[in-house]
Amino acid sequence: MERANSNPRHVDISLSRGVEITWADGHASKYPLDYLRRKCPCAVCTAAVEAPPEPPNPFPMYKPTLRLTNAETVGRYAVRLFWSDGHSTGLYSFDYLREICPCPLCRKTVTSEQ
Repeated sequence: MERANSNPRHVDISLSRGVEITWADGHASKYPLDYLRRKCPCAVCTAAVEAPPEPPNPFPMYKPTLRLTNAETVGRYAVRLFWSDGHSTGLYSFDYLREICPCPLCRKTVTSEQ
């Protein structure tokens, strides 16, 4: 299958809603904040994914809500997100964001390629 175009035409970053990208091929991707945090590509977070899972928090209502506090573009190839817990090392390249697009059409394509 041909690789999707990862050149953004328009990028909208909302500290409350997440990231929305319209790609050069017309596809639109919407990334909720919790999804972006779970998909953080930094070395610390990707190592955490490979580690054994932590036991569930018995008091999830006391877990602080993570918020996006700032965002910036990195050159013409990535977005850097700053989270309320101080985490900011993940660079979300446009190639990576297109690869992890959560829309049903893209998820179906990824599943069928596996």
